[in-house]
Amino acid sequence: MDKFFRLKENGTNVKTEVLAGITTFLTMVYIVFVNPAILSSAGVPFEQVFTATIIAAVVGTLIMAIFAKYPIAIAPGMGLNAYFASVVGAHGISYQIVFGAVFLAGLLFLLLTFTSLREVLIKAIPNSLKYGITSGIGLFIAFIGLKMAGIIVPDEVNMVTFGDLKNPVTVLSIFGLFVTLILLARKVRGALFYGMLVTALFGYFFDLLNFNGIWSLPPVPVFFDLDLSGVFTHGLYTVVFAFLLVTVFDTTGTMIGVSEQAGFMKDGKLPRAKQALMADAIATTVGSTFGTSPSTAYIESSSGVAAGGRTGLTPIVVAGLFMLALFFSPLISAISDLPAITAPVLIIVGCFMMEGLARIDWKTFDQAFPAFAILITMPLTSSIATGIAIGFITYPMLQLVSGKGKSVHPILYVFAVIFIIQMIFFPAH
Repeated sequence: MDKFFRLKENGTNVKTEVLAGITTFLTMVYIVFVNPAILSSAGVPFEQVFTATIIAAVVGTLIMAIFAKYPIAIAPGMGLNAYFASVVGAHGISYQIVFGAVFLAGLLFLLLTFTSLREVLIKAIPNSLKYGITSGIGLFIAFIGLKMAGIIVPDEVNMVTFGDLKNPVTVLSIFGLFVTLILLARKVRGALFYGMLVTALFGYFFDLLNFNGIWSLPPVPVFFDLDLSGVFTHGLYTVVFAFLLVTVFDTTGTMIGVSEQAGFMKDGKLPRAKQALMADAIATTVGSTFGTSPSTAYIESSSGVAAGGRTGLTPIVVAGLFMLALFFSPLISAISDLPAITAPVLIIVGCFMMEGLARIDWKTFDQAFPAFAILITMPLTSSIATGIAIGFITYPMLQLVSGKGKSVHPILYVFAVIFIIQMIFFPAH
């Protein structure tokens, strides 16, 4: 195991990787229940999506673990599932046809992976955008954590405001946050996981963690419940392109962010990028055949990296836990239903991901503003892809008008135009 995953070379061990895997799983397991809830609103059977979500997560995460060996997990993406439901509603078509669109997007995605386009893209992205993406994802994660905890709540006047400290979940979240902060300050290894464990125990004793059983038999998978011909009949080409575009840039941005955090980026390049980028393409294709929306690299992987995960053993643990989730849905449902357990981790990880801001040249405006635009757009729009789009549009534009246009890789100009067209004519909400 040490030889295959190079644990010593990466400064880690089995215990650390296992804890990192558990931490990543606990921070992203909500998708197992949220995804079926969203897609069932579009008419897809809840049990079908539940099983498909886990199958897609296991397939993508295992490919990442074995071939790319990065501590990054794959699963059906948030935002993409909401877009799926909106397409069904807006076009008045069956969910099987939209699954056909996802399948085609997955195949195109897979073909792109076997070309050098995505690797060229990673090399072409300037450091200011990379650090902006990393930090933007960090703010996005922290914002999600604050909302989950009830520390920040919607407000008609100010959009958001401070939450109610009489809310038991908010109180438990703040308690869990301070417990985890203390453990981190004391440099306890696995502090994020132990913080979640302590929070869960307190939640149980105060009747906030309720179990309706421990295990159950998994639903029977449904295979190839999709309609490819309907995609062409209804001319859903822009839908296919939207799925493809959002998935490509969402997952690429996440991989860059997590890889920067873990220290995998070498001179602006990501080793084994093709293998890493192949994982979500296959997961998207396979997932669509069982009944779920496109998959992507998960920003919650950064919680496992923060817990010390550095190799493919971390996603092996994540994939194993997802497989177990098929049989322990009542137990996992109880944990995912209490946001106080995972919200503190997301808030703290958001802080960890701010490190790259120190490396941005804030005195050079044409470098600083695109990073700032990404930083502020991601959390406010709740979209990694939108933040990336804004950065890709503003960076080449500012470089061009500053007389530095030749220093920009041509592919950035191409994508700037594509993003402008995409955001105007078929934005993925």
